[in-house]
Amino acid sequence: MTNYDAIVVGAGHNGLTNAAYLARAGLKVLVLERMPWIGGAAVSREIEKGWMYSNCSYVCSLLRPELFRDLELARHGLQVVPYGGGVTITRTGDVLGNYTDEDVQRREFARHNPRDGDAYHRYSTDVIRQCKFIRPLLLRTPPDPTSFKPRDIRELIYLGREFTKFGEQFIYDTLRFYTMSIADFLGEYFESDLIKAHLSGSGIIGSAMGVYSPGTAYVLLHHYMGDVDGSIGAWGFARGGMGAVSNAIASAYKSFGGEIVTDAPVERVIVRNGRVAGVATANGNEYRAKIVVSNLDPKRTFTKLFDEGDLNPEFVKRARNFKIRGSSGKLNIALDGLPEFPALGRDNPLRFGDIHFLDSLEKMERAYDDWKNGTWSKEPYLDLLIPSMTDPTMTPPGKHFMSVFVQYVPPKIHGRDWTDQDRDGFKNTVLDQIGRYSPNFKSLIRHVEVRTPRELEDEVGLTEGNIFQGELTMDQLLFNRPFPGYAQYRGPVKGFYMCGSGTHPGGGVMAAPGANAAREILLDLKRPSLVPEGWQDD
Repeated sequence: MTNYDAIVVGAGHNGLTNAAYLARAGLKVLVLERMPWIGGAAVSREIEKGWMYSNCSYVCSLLRPELFRDLELARHGLQVVPYGGGVTITRTGDVLGNYTDEDVQRREFARHNPRDGDAYHRYSTDVIRQCKFIRPLLLRTPPDPTSFKPRDIRELIYLGREFTKFGEQFIYDTLRFYTMSIADFLGEYFESDLIKAHLSGSGIIGSAMGVYSPGTAYVLLHHYMGDVDGSIGAWGFARGGMGAVSNAIASAYKSFGGEIVTDAPVERVIVRNGRVAGVATANGNEYRAKIVVSNLDPKRTFTKLFDEGDLNPEFVKRARNFKIRGSSGKLNIALDGLPEFPALGRDNPLRFGDIHFLDSLEKMERAYDDWKNGTWSKEPYLDLLIPSMTDPTMTPPGKHFMSVFVQYVPPKIHGRDWTDQDRDGFKNTVLDQIGRYSPNFKSLIRHVEVRTPRELEDEVGLTEGNIFQGELTMDQLLFNRPFPGYAQYRGPVKGFYMCGSGTHPGGGVMAAPGANAAREILLDLKRPSLVPEGWQDD
């Protein structure tokens, strides 16, 4: 039996990041992954021969540039290719384009409503101001507001200083922003229902909330605070699919001497005398370590990996009540050619970005109503992309790959488990919607991979298919994520840590939770000199 300094459960991108930083600091680290491949939700797989699918996460923006540099991910093969544009196509054949040039964007909004053109600059300025406030917090450990430890007091002072330096009005605006619905927030700037519907998608993606649900304004911010090549809010494709992110981090980790074992589902965290001693896998193997880190979501971690007798009953209750509500599905489609969208024409650059079809807030909310009624949306919100137009390495020459992210898709159908018939009905609903806007689309379909919350949970380990490992609402953010008193990556058992998206700062392929948890582990080991420069708290 081999002993390790640390064992990381789950080879998702956060688990790999955590392991890479620990191994970089000189620890002997093992990553255990239940699937035959690594990456979790950031994975590329050849489901159809010759086509490389990003079959879960599909775009890259939130990955922290500090981590990119620390782990030298470019040297390990990661290349993020920016893409621009995006469009909402209406039922009448009109379009609302999304452009990277601010002047062009203002004119596009003005084409639909002159006053909205003038409002665009005010809107984008206010959103960027919020991004500038929160971005420095992504790689910091949330303070415990009930603690009198010097570190927590210093961090609270830091937060207060950052909060106030933007001015009094910003404080009022921020408190409102974090609790507003995306519809109400956009209503303070724009009049056009089409513009509000176009912008509201970022407020509901991955969330079991509708455009009028309080808290969805923050979800919009969560999608805006990334960057590609220093351009805040920009998005890009990882060349070769999103698995390139995980593969590059894994390569960096292995270069530091780390080990990965796949096909090794962890069945139990071993606890001895009130602290972790290692893990046991389903095939009967045991691995010893005084540090165990979980990349799984908090609910799965504490209700499936531990014997209940090793945890406080009140803590187990918190884990069971942790708010994870699946709302998303995905179709990955291999195409024998490029679909035509008559509303866009043949050479419109908007085709390189996101394509959407719901053109009013009412349609967005009705899609959510279907989810509340226990079924997939009959006219769903789609975030459709054709990454192969930007990254031709994903398909054979002349062929294309289409990624379709879908809201809303419930974890249960009228309270029962999904059936294959349900999955086929969901697939046809999505394909029919795309077909209404692209007459040649269906004739080009070669293969369709359908991923409902059932597949996302069974294959990826995302409870209920929730892509954020827990709702991004105020009761589950900062020092409340995942639970009050446990927001600093440490679990209830000595030597146990959490590093997944269920911890601060939340979901998305940003790798910040994994890196932050590594910092806390190194500080607990009294190795502050091994914490990456610039990461230590003020």
